[in-house]
Amino acid sequence: MVYILIGLSLSLTGLAIMQFLYLIYLERMEKAHKRRIKELENHNKYLTHRLHDSERQIAEQSEMLEVLYEDLEDEEEVWADVIEER
Repeated sequence: MVYILIGLSLSLTGLAIMQFLYLIYLERMEKAHKRRIKELENHNKYLTHRLHDSERQIAEQSEMLEVLYEDLEDEEEVWADVIEER
């Protein structure tokens, strides 16, 4: 009977140790997930900043192209008038 109680207490102790080790593992995984989420949030901020800069640059380039094409369209109209006069 004593041997059965000793075996039962040792198996319960082993089970408690396994649960404790699993708890440590889960805490470590939680820290790793939090660290990864923080890295992803920082990368998201960086990409958002780059996106806004790119959109601003595209808008500036579009404005420049519109101005250039307006100038070219005006010149084409002048040439068309000159050709028609001849």
